[in-house]
This record gives sequence, structure tokens and C-alpha cells, in this order.
Amino acid sequence: MSLSRRKFLATAAVSSTAGMIMGAPAIARAQSSETFQWRMTNAYGPGSPFYVEGPGSPTDIIRKINTMSGGRLNLQHFAAGELIPAFEGFEAVQSGTIEMNAANSYFWSGTTFAAQYFTTVPFGMSYMGHMAWLYHGGGLELWQEVYEPYGLVALPMNNTGVQMTGWFREPIEDVNQLRGLRMRIPGLAGQVYAALGVDARVLPGGEIFPALERGVIDAAEFVGPYQDRRLGLQNAAKFYHTTGWHEPATTGELLISKRHWDSLPDDLQMIVRSACQAACLESLTWSEAVNGEALTDLVENHGVTAAVLPDPVVAALREATFDTLETEANADPLVRKIHDSYMAFKAKHDRWAGVSEGLWHKDILGV
Repeated sequence: MSLSRRKFLATAAVSSTAGMIMGAPAIARAQSSETFQWRMTNAYGPGSPFYVEGPGSPTDIIRKINTMSGGRLNLQHFAAGELIPAFEGFEAVQSGTIEMNAANSYFWSGTTFAAQYFTTVPFGMSYMGHMAWLYHGGGLELWQEVYEPYGLVALPMNNTGVQMTGWFREPIEDVNQLRGLRMRIPGLAGQVYAALGVDARVLPGGEIFPALERGVIDAAEFVGPYQDRRLGLQNAAKFYHTTGWHEPATTGELLISKRHWDSLPDDLQMIVRSACQAACLESLTWSEAVNGEALTDLVENHGVTAAVLPDPVVAALREATFDTLETEANADPLVRKIHDSYMAFKAKHDRWAGVSEGLWHKDILGV
């Protein structure tokens, strides 16, 4: 190779490398110049732990997204009542007037029954099984299929883990006591209770205590010891049933306008997904960290009686649950598709959980 040719190639390589080095910041600058100002509404009231503030909460997710995006995706949060009423997020995001809404998919059961499977299923899978189905068993894809006709996209955004049966003025010792009982209870569990004669009602979190205290309702379910104590439910009823049959793993939903979602660059979409996925773990571990102390406090310092439901009552609830699920699945091919996917995955996961957690359940739970 001649000297002049070697000089030419060396000069070309340096010029090419310099161009790459100079070009990369230019590309980054061009990308970072595109910013998005979005609003996120919420089905829960101002200051609510987990649902509005704290580890893994919507405002925490917003901080993560704003930081990771370098300010390119700025989200402003509005708790229930600050911009729209608690349960109007679906319509607001569908219309495109709001870009995002934080809630639980079972609040939209009146629009599409199928949505409820993505929050939780009574007598269904635990956090680990439910999240495994969503991320690795086709659940997320089915979630998008359910919402596609409405122009919506959904992501799991947090998880409470197992929830408590709820608060009652009198302990439930017989299934016949459920007949005529007025109870705040959302989602599939409300339908199951209704099949056993309960007057099931859906109330925003901030309305539960006054309704229970004034006798507008006879019983109420919210979340678990820490958050229930914050609402003061122990001051309105003293019997706390702890059998979490109805919500073994309650997943939050970030609802997004598909039109707006599709306008985001791929990296911002990935940032939103990653922030939500991180929050699912962070929120669960926070819930696990605070509920034990809160339950002890409720029993030892607030005169609360905590007890599991009697076996015959649980058996009646289980039978009503699977009757309800089969009835709904038989009435709608899409519900059937999701139901069969969920139950097939559950059967596989149950076999593994029986091996991996069976001894733990026997030792700790006595079952």
C-alpha cells in the first residue's frame, strides 16, 4: 500500500469517527427537543397512601418518568375530584381529553366485564402468579385486546398483594347473614356477594368511612390493615375478617389514550413501561412492610377482632365465584378467551406454587 493511500484511509477514518462523535449529540439533542405535557387523573382521593402518594404510587411513577425522560415527558397528577370525579377516568381518557388515568380495571366492569381479570380474580392467583400471567402468560396482550375498541392502552402500575375481606358491625358466622347486608365492595367480588343476597355498592375511598359510620352501609372492604386504619374504618366497625378470598393480588391500572401513546417515541414508551413495572414491585414490598404492624396495632390498641371467615361461608363464596365466572364467560366470547387463559395459567402455576410454597403455607398459615 502506498504512503499516500495510507494517509488517505487514516484521514477518512478520523473524519468518519469525528462525524459519529459529533453526530450522536446532535441526534440526542434533536430527540430531547420533543417534549410532552400530559395529565394523569386518579380514581383515589388526595393524599391516599399507595394510590396517590408513597413508594410505587402514581406520583412516584410520575417522578420516575420525569427523571428518566430528562423532562421530555412531564406528567401532572390530579387526584379524584381535582379535575374529574373518581370514576370518570375511563371516559376522560377514551375521549382524549386526559392522556392517563390511575385506577383499577374492575371499576370499568359496567363497560366491559372482561377488564376485571386484570385487577384480580376471587380465589385466583397470588401476586407472583398474577404478574407472571400478565408479563409471561399472555395477560398483557389480552388486556390490550379488551381495550383496543375503546382506543385505550393499559399497563399494570402497582399491586397491594392480598387484601382483607373487610369490616363488619357483626362477625359473619353463617352464610345467611349475607342476605340483605349492605356492603361497599367493587369488582367481581361484588357480583359474587350479590349472588348470595348482598346489596353490593361501589363507593370511592373517601366516602367509605362516613357511609359505614352513619349506617348507610353495614360492611365495607377497602385494602388492608395500613390503609384501612388510615381511613379510620376501625372507628366505625370492630369486626375485621381477614380471609382475602376476593382480592388475592390487586393490580393497579395505568390507562392511556392510544392516540397519545402512539405519539410517544419508543424510548419514552419504554420509560413508562419500566417505571410502572418497577412500581409493581415497590408498591407490593411497601404494603408487605407496613401491614403487619398495622394489624397488630388495630387488634391490640383499637379493640378490633380479626378473624378468618368460617369454612362454610368461604365454601359458599367459592361456589358463587365460579358460577359467576362461568356464566359471564359463556355469555361473551372475549370473556371466555380471557377466562380460559387465566385459568389455564393458574392451573400450571398452582402446581408449581404447591411445590415451592406448600411447606410455607402449612407452617405459617396452618393450611
